[in-house]
Amino acid sequence: MLRRLPLSVCLPVLAAALLAGMLLAVGVGSVTVPLAETWDIVTGQAGDPVNTKIILDYRIPRVLLAALAGAGLSIAGAVLQALVTNPLADPYVLGISSGASVGAVLVMTMGSAVAGGLGVSSAAFAGAMLASLIVFVLGQRQGRLTPTRLVLSGVAVGYVLLAATSYLQLQANPDELRKVMFWMLGSVAGAQWDQLPAVATAVTACALGLMLYGRRLNALVTGEESATALGLDVRRARIGLLVVSSLLTGTVVAVVGGIGFVGLMIPHLVRLAFGTDHRRLLPVATLVGATYMVLVDLLSRTVDRPAELPVGIFTAVFGAPFFIMLLRREEA
Repeated sequence: MLRRLPLSVCLPVLAAALLAGMLLAVGVGSVTVPLAETWDIVTGQAGDPVNTKIILDYRIPRVLLAALAGAGLSIAGAVLQALVTNPLADPYVLGISSGASVGAVLVMTMGSAVAGGLGVSSAAFAGAMLASLIVFVLGQRQGRLTPTRLVLSGVAVGYVLLAATSYLQLQANPDELRKVMFWMLGSVAGAQWDQLPAVATAVTACALGLMLYGRRLNALVTGEESATALGLDVRRARIGLLVVSSLLTGTVVAVVGGIGFVGLMIPHLVRLAFGTDHRRLLPVATLVGATYMVLVDLLSRTVDRPAELPVGIFTAVFGAPFFIMLLRREEA
């Protein structure tokens, strides 16, 4: 039934659900602000000074970053699944997250001087893009980028980088180790207003560009021979999609840490409910992924109040069973 609904109906409904989830997430936390007062503060009206500071300085940046992260990872996952023609693929299959972890943990444990003066986020982004470059080089065979080789290269590079991260963790003191573990499991707790422009620009630009590329993604999924017959330069398309999805994932992971399974689960659920046409799948996955991350972050800071848990714990709890279900479905 959902597959038959036009985008002119689906998108407004999903956008309204996202806005409702964001408003709820802005008001609820270790300190809960009444919904009416939350609405007044968000819309610029007067409110309690303490609640106003909590919402404007901490909650809104956090909720916006969660939405951007969910949208970015969902889009990247949908593109990579089309790129390797495998519904089990996600941004982390390329080792991008592992590369970001090495960069971030290097700065946390050894200091920024070791990474050329880069901060944690900058070093994480540099590590993510370096990992993508290595996977890109290894994923080619006779000058052609092949899906199977790309996946295997990503897995291999990911394990090597994971070993490097583990070694760096052994060099950390207890305080540093706690920060490292929290970052590796993913969190938007430290969101700040000055982090949002770069992430918003990357997610918006990549999302719009990929949505315009939807017809070609549909052709790519049909297979290399069929895509070539339809006039698509498959090699060039794969390289471009890999670069864009790596940039998108690297930007998100550099800010929020290693949040897994979002890029695997959301595109697949959207594909099951709304169909496989990427002109429809990508905008829907953007909104669904954003809403999902906003609600998961809300859960991470309310399930054990006033303590806060990493977002990655919950995405793994929800995502791992889904991954197993997909494996069983593929074998059937």
